[in-house]
Amino acid sequence: MSRFRLFLRLPTAGLLVQVLLLACPMFATGPHYKYLRVGNATDIQTKTQGGFALLGGGKDLDRAFKWMCERSGGGDFLILRASGDDDYNPYIQGLCKINSVATLILPDRAAAEDPFAAAAIRNAEAVFIAGGDQADYINFWMGTPVQQALNEAIARNIPIGGTSAGLAVQGEFVYSAQADPPDGPDLSSPETLSNPFHPRVTIVHQFLDNPLLKEVITDTHFSARDRLGRTLVFMARILQDGRAHHIRDIAVDERTAVLLEPDGAATVVGAGFAYFLQATENPETCKANTPLTFRGVAVRSLHADERFNVLQWSSNEGTSYTLSVAAGVIHSTLPDGAVYTKKNK
Repeated sequence: MSRFRLFLRLPTAGLLVQVLLLACPMFATGPHYKYLRVGNATDIQTKTQGGFALLGGGKDLDRAFKWMCERSGGGDFLILRASGDDDYNPYIQGLCKINSVATLILPDRAAAEDPFAAAAIRNAEAVFIAGGDQADYINFWMGTPVQQALNEAIARNIPIGGTSAGLAVQGEFVYSAQADPPDGPDLSSPETLSNPFHPRVTIVHQFLDNPLLKEVITDTHFSARDRLGRTLVFMARILQDGRAHHIRDIAVDERTAVLLEPDGAATVVGAGFAYFLQATENPETCKANTPLTFRGVAVRSLHADERFNVLQWSSNEGTSYTLSVAAGVIHSTLPDGAVYTKKNK
């Protein structure tokens, strides 16, 4: 072969090597995760106090994050997400006196399988799951070391929090949104009430193992996005499918949080309401392509600084009322048949 022909072939060979490096996992050098940290680069260990900050979405609440920081003992605060950026880092660093704040972005199962991800959770003194898409959290993290590390954190009294999608995964039962179209509209109350077996009604079990939230499902952005109907459908489906004998729900408004102590005492903070629902009987009619009939759902609605005990599932504060669904239509014992509560002027 002439030197001229060899020279012509060298760039082609180099390009082939570059393609192989990009296409073949065995040549990959960078991690799948993204880790962004501010504050002290060295981890510390502090005495922590357990608890759960359940945020309904919308604007973040300083009080909820300060509560988590205090329970971290000033240690290392970790934000978990599947997409997005590190906006929480400067926010929490400016709000709290803590050793560090880090954001760990885990956008696929390979990232969640990386030993670094579980180690970052185990080294944290507070863990917060950001908003986003709960389908990503279930698809990417469930059944991986990340899920195991989160449950270990709960067991060793690390404060855990979540907002929006990060709240949606907190209960024993989770509306997983796995059948939702990418960037499509939210699953609505009317479409679920008219068909409780709508293909998008996807419910998974026990992503997190929190003893305080057994037989509980959660919902977020509650009154702002009119999610009561779909919440009632989720409860009915869990009972109808025989997945639990009893079902309860904690549904939280935007700019609102439930701060849950390890002894079951919960305090509502923020601008809106938190709703604690409990089914008292099984659904009468819960089948495909038929409007739901489901009666006797007891509700306790609480707003700022009112308290509820999740172990006793009771409170002497707030507003108590009952909801029933008849042929897909919600009926309420509140005045004028209202289904959400409002603050007195």
